[in-house]
Amino acid sequence: MSIIKPHKLGIIAGPGTEYLTGKVMRHLRRLYVERYKKVSSVLARRHNMTEEEILHQVIFTDDLNNRKIPRGKAPKTFQCPDLSINVKYTRFANGEVKAEMLAPVRGLRIFLIHDVTNESPIKVAGLDEPQVFSINDHLMFLFTTINALKLAGADNVTLVLPTYPYARQHKKSAREALTASMFGHICEMLGVNRIITLDIHSREIENSFTTLHLENLHASYQTLIQLNKVIDISDPDIVVVAPDTGAISRNKFYAQALHRPLAMLYKERDYSMVSRDAKHSNIKSINLLGDVKGKTVLIADDMIATGGTMIIAMRTLKEMGAKKIICMVSLPFFNGSGIEDFDAAYKEGSFYRIIGTNAVYHGRELTDKEWFIQADVSELFARVISRLHHGRPISPLLDNRAFIQNLIDAKQAHPQAPFEASDASASDPDRD
Repeated sequence: MSIIKPHKLGIIAGPGTEYLTGKVMRHLRRLYVERYKKVSSVLARRHNMTEEEILHQVIFTDDLNNRKIPRGKAPKTFQCPDLSINVKYTRFANGEVKAEMLAPVRGLRIFLIHDVTNESPIKVAGLDEPQVFSINDHLMFLFTTINALKLAGADNVTLVLPTYPYARQHKKSAREALTASMFGHICEMLGVNRIITLDIHSREIENSFTTLHLENLHASYQTLIQLNKVIDISDPDIVVVAPDTGAISRNKFYAQALHRPLAMLYKERDYSMVSRDAKHSNIKSINLLGDVKGKTVLIADDMIATGGTMIIAMRTLKEMGAKKIICMVSLPFFNGSGIEDFDAAYKEGSFYRIIGTNAVYHGRELTDKEWFIQADVSELFARVISRLHHGRPISPLLDNRAFIQNLIDAKQAHPQAPFEASDASASDPDRD
């Protein structure tokens, strides 16, 4: 299979995921154009050919592999094919849904990108006006799309789910469902080969799969790029604070990378109460193991749901003398009144910035907030898709600790030097 051009690769956007999918597609096209320029230059020297002759050979091979008989004149420049597969999504009056492929997919390797947590109004066929879909509505669209793909002859199906649904239901303490595992089993039954997700809540979920592969990506590089824009990461007065015991490993990673101390908040809870928001929490007391007085505090977590616990933690750290508080999260859901609650907390000075990725879709009601900074992970997904399609290793994208460590060490040794790597290597130390 050619590593220059993505033959038999198809990309599908789930309802409401068109924006993120479009960004992933633009990165894919750029990656293939850059790779072609690099490879053609090397091959021209290696085989004593002109780059025009290399282009002619590539176009000739593409025409042979094309499912349709080529028409017209051969292009004069390298062109990445259109990878998108259009799908018609329909919602009926009784709530049932349908997905219909508008292009042939037989023999294609399909990557279905679907943000199943998108709570913005979405317009599909059968609706007069855009409608907000629940996560369960999204899942039925997802399942019907997978089934339609398999029935239409797709070679294999990979789900690109920025958010793994029901990830917090990965263990049970009473007579309750293991819904995180159940979702994976349903996907296996439908014929899904692989799931790509971002910072899954618990890696234990993967243990319940039989044939399905799970690729868990991390947004640490993209988050640190944005962090460096708001503070000096070489500042010695930085301390990393784990908001609870479950977040120790994630915050330990940032503390080790930044060569800064690690502290931890220990929360005593009254489990006879159920937390609903920042004003109605079951947290009775918070103790700090470490020192934050006069420090810039960094808090890393996998997600912000309603955000009540995080707001309480930030207020506590501020009362303990923290100078500036920055929270870094991969999945900024801001469910319920989360945006309003954080807006109020920001106005009262409880924190400085929240850095979250665009893996969860939000409109301008969040992205325009002074306190919110968005980190773009679309290129990360694009690179994983390209590598998987061409059978190349993705380990550098799954574990980028050494890469990040080298960048931070260089930045702290030379504070005036730019932190960002070139576009060709951003988020990928192995460079496509």
